[in-house]
Amino acid sequence: MDFYRLAERRPAILGQQNFIEPPAGIASRRHGERMVFAVENQGGWDWSIPWQPETGDVDPAVGLTTMNVPVPEQEPLSRFLLQFSLHEAAVTAPYHAGTQGPAERLMPLLESLLQRVPLLPFMSPIVPKIFLVGPGVIAQVSQSRHDTDEITVEIGAHHRGALRPLGRLDIEWRGFDG
Repeated sequence: MDFYRLAERRPAILGQQNFIEPPAGIASRRHGERMVFAVENQGGWDWSIPWQPETGDVDPAVGLTTMNVPVPEQEPLSRFLLQFSLHEAAVTAPYHAGTQGPAERLMPLLESLLQRVPLLPFMSPIVPKIFLVGPGVIAQVSQSRHDTDEITVEIGAHHRGALRPLGRLDIEWRGFDG
Protein backbone atom coordinates (compact mmCIF):
# COMPACT_ATOMS: atom_id res chain seq x y z
CA MET A 1 0.00 0.00 0.00
CA ASP A 2 2.99 2.35 0.40
CA PHE A 3 3.36 2.32 -3.38
CA TYR A 4 -0.24 3.49 -3.79
CA ARG A 5 0.34 6.28 -1.27
CA LEU A 6 3.25 7.48 -3.43
CA ALA A 7 1.03 7.21 -6.51
CA GLU A 8 -1.48 9.61 -4.96
CA ARG A 9 1.18 12.32 -5.27
CA ARG A 10 2.77 11.03 -8.50
CA PRO A 11 0.16 9.08 -10.51
CA ALA A 12 2.64 8.49 -13.35
CA ILE A 13 4.35 5.76 -11.31
CA LEU A 14 1.30 3.59 -11.97
CA GLY A 15 2.43 3.52 -15.60
CA GLN A 16 1.66 5.17 -18.89
CA GLN A 17 2.60 2.33 -21.24
CA ASN A 18 2.16 -0.66 -18.92
CA PHE A 19 -0.15 -0.21 -15.95
CA ILE A 20 -0.30 -1.06 -12.27
CA GLU A 21 -3.92 -1.70 -11.39
CA PRO A 22 -5.57 0.66 -8.90
CA PRO A 23 -6.43 -1.05 -5.60
CA ALA A 24 -10.09 -1.45 -6.59
CA GLY A 25 -9.12 -3.20 -9.85
CA ILE A 26 -6.84 -5.76 -8.25
CA ALA A 27 -9.61 -7.65 -6.47
CA SER A 28 -11.35 -8.40 -9.77
CA ARG A 29 -8.32 -9.78 -11.66
CA ARG A 30 -7.10 -13.29 -10.92
CA HIS A 31 -5.21 -16.18 -12.45
CA GLY A 32 -6.38 -19.03 -10.25
CA GLU A 33 -4.53 -18.55 -6.96
CA ARG A 34 -2.70 -15.47 -8.22
CA MET A 35 -3.77 -11.81 -8.03
CA VAL A 36 -2.99 -9.71 -11.12
CA PHE A 37 -1.67 -6.29 -10.15
CA ALA A 38 -0.07 -5.02 -13.39
CA VAL A 39 -0.81 -5.38 -17.11
CA GLU A 40 1.25 -4.91 -20.28
CA ASN A 41 -0.28 -2.26 -22.55
CA GLN A 42 -1.33 -4.66 -25.34
CA GLY A 43 -2.48 -7.45 -23.06
CA GLY A 44 0.39 -9.76 -24.02
CA TRP A 45 1.30 -10.47 -20.41
CA ASP A 46 0.62 -9.41 -16.86
CA TRP A 47 2.25 -9.59 -13.47
CA SER A 48 0.78 -11.25 -10.40
CA ILE A 49 1.50 -12.27 -6.83
CA PRO A 50 -0.01 -15.09 -4.75
CA TRP A 51 -3.60 -14.28 -3.79
CA GLN A 52 -2.80 -15.26 -0.21
CA PRO A 53 0.95 -14.86 0.38
CA GLU A 54 2.70 -17.12 2.86
CA THR A 55 2.21 -16.03 6.46
CA GLY A 56 4.70 -13.31 7.22
CA ASP A 57 5.66 -12.86 3.55
CA VAL A 58 5.63 -9.08 3.24
CA ASP A 59 7.53 -9.08 -0.06
CA PRO A 60 6.00 -11.82 -2.23
CA ALA A 61 7.45 -13.27 -5.41
CA VAL A 62 6.16 -11.75 -8.66
CA GLY A 63 5.13 -13.88 -11.62
CA LEU A 64 5.02 -12.68 -15.22
CA THR A 65 2.14 -14.51 -16.92
CA THR A 66 2.19 -15.05 -20.63
CA MET A 67 0.03 -17.63 -22.41
CA ASN A 68 -1.59 -18.42 -19.00
CA VAL A 69 1.69 -19.62 -17.48
CA PRO A 70 3.24 -17.58 -14.65
CA VAL A 71 7.05 -17.48 -14.78
CA PRO A 72 8.90 -15.94 -11.82
CA GLU A 73 10.46 -12.51 -12.09
CA GLN A 74 13.86 -12.41 -10.41
CA GLU A 75 13.03 -9.72 -7.84
CA PRO A 76 10.31 -9.70 -5.15
CA LEU A 77 7.46 -7.20 -5.26
CA SER A 78 9.23 -4.24 -3.59
CA ARG A 79 12.17 -4.30 -6.00
CA PHE A 80 9.93 -5.23 -8.95
CA LEU A 81 7.95 -2.01 -8.37
CA LEU A 82 11.18 -0.01 -8.59
CA GLN A 83 12.07 -1.81 -11.83
CA PHE A 84 8.58 -1.21 -13.23
CA SER A 85 8.89 2.52 -12.46
CA LEU A 86 12.37 2.74 -14.02
CA HIS A 87 11.13 0.99 -17.17
CA GLU A 88 8.12 3.29 -17.46
CA ALA A 89 10.27 6.38 -16.92
CA ALA A 90 12.71 5.28 -19.63
CA VAL A 91 10.11 4.49 -22.30
CA THR A 92 7.65 7.33 -21.64
CA ALA A 93 10.17 10.16 -21.24
CA PRO A 94 9.82 13.01 -23.74
CA TYR A 95 13.44 12.80 -24.93
CA HIS A 96 15.24 9.64 -26.02
CA ALA A 97 18.48 8.17 -27.25
CA GLY A 98 18.86 4.67 -28.59
CA THR A 99 21.39 2.38 -30.13
CA GLN A 100 22.22 -1.24 -30.82
CA GLY A 101 25.57 -2.93 -30.91
CA PRO A 102 28.00 -5.35 -29.28
CA ALA A 103 27.70 -5.42 -25.49
CA GLU A 104 31.48 -5.57 -25.01
CA ARG A 105 31.81 -2.25 -26.85
CA LEU A 106 28.74 -0.35 -25.64
CA MET A 107 28.59 -1.27 -21.94
CA PRO A 108 32.01 0.18 -20.96
CA LEU A 109 31.13 3.42 -22.77
CA LEU A 110 27.73 3.69 -21.09
CA GLU A 111 29.15 2.77 -17.68
CA SER A 112 31.73 5.54 -18.01
CA LEU A 113 28.84 8.00 -17.45
CA LEU A 114 26.03 5.94 -15.93
CA GLN A 115 25.72 3.73 -12.85
CA ARG A 116 24.23 0.25 -13.01
CA VAL A 117 21.18 -0.18 -10.77
CA PRO A 118 22.02 -3.10 -8.44
CA LEU A 119 19.00 -5.27 -9.25
CA LEU A 120 18.61 -8.54 -11.12
CA PRO A 121 17.19 -8.21 -14.66
CA PHE A 122 13.61 -6.99 -15.10
CA MET A 123 11.20 -8.91 -17.37
CA SER A 124 13.64 -11.82 -17.36
CA PRO A 125 11.09 -14.39 -18.61
CA ILE A 126 10.63 -12.43 -21.87
CA VAL A 127 13.43 -9.92 -22.60
CA PRO A 128 15.71 -9.38 -19.58
CA LYS A 129 16.52 -5.70 -19.00
CA ILE A 130 19.06 -4.05 -16.74
CA PHE A 131 19.01 -0.38 -15.79
CA LEU A 132 21.67 2.30 -15.73
CA VAL A 133 21.06 5.76 -14.31
CA GLY A 134 22.79 9.11 -14.34
CA PRO A 135 21.87 12.75 -13.79
CA GLY A 136 18.47 13.12 -15.40
CA VAL A 137 18.60 9.91 -17.47
CA ILE A 138 17.44 6.31 -17.21
CA ALA A 139 18.76 3.66 -19.58
CA GLN A 140 17.43 0.17 -20.06
CA VAL A 141 19.62 -2.38 -21.76
CA SER A 142 18.47 -5.71 -23.17
CA GLN A 143 19.85 -8.33 -25.50
CA SER A 144 18.78 -7.74 -29.08
CA ARG A 145 16.35 -10.43 -30.14
CA HIS A 146 18.12 -11.25 -33.37
CA ASP A 147 21.71 -11.47 -32.18
CA THR A 148 22.51 -12.55 -28.64
CA ASP A 149 25.92 -10.79 -28.76
CA GLU A 150 24.22 -7.44 -29.37
CA ILE A 151 22.33 -5.24 -26.97
CA THR A 152 19.59 -2.69 -27.44
CA VAL A 153 19.92 0.50 -25.41
CA GLU A 154 16.95 2.78 -24.77
CA ILE A 155 17.56 5.95 -22.77
CA GLY A 156 14.92 8.39 -21.56
CA ALA A 157 15.21 11.89 -20.13
CA HIS A 158 12.73 14.56 -19.08
CA HIS A 159 15.12 17.33 -20.17
CA ARG A 160 16.92 17.32 -23.51
CA GLY A 161 20.13 18.63 -21.92
CA ALA A 162 20.45 15.53 -19.72
CA LEU A 163 21.23 13.51 -22.87
CA ARG A 164 24.02 15.81 -24.11
CA PRO A 165 26.90 14.15 -22.19
CA LEU A 166 25.97 10.85 -23.87
CA GLY A 167 26.42 12.51 -27.27
CA ARG A 168 30.15 12.86 -26.57
CA LEU A 169 30.54 9.08 -26.33
CA ASP A 170 31.87 7.17 -29.34
CA ILE A 171 28.45 5.63 -30.01
CA GLU A 172 26.52 5.61 -33.27
CA TRP A 173 23.03 6.54 -32.10
CA ARG A 174 19.97 5.33 -34.04
CA GLY A 175 18.06 8.20 -32.49
CA PHE A 176 19.30 11.01 -30.29
CA ASP A 177 17.13 13.86 -28.99
CA GLY A 178 20.00 15.60 -27.13
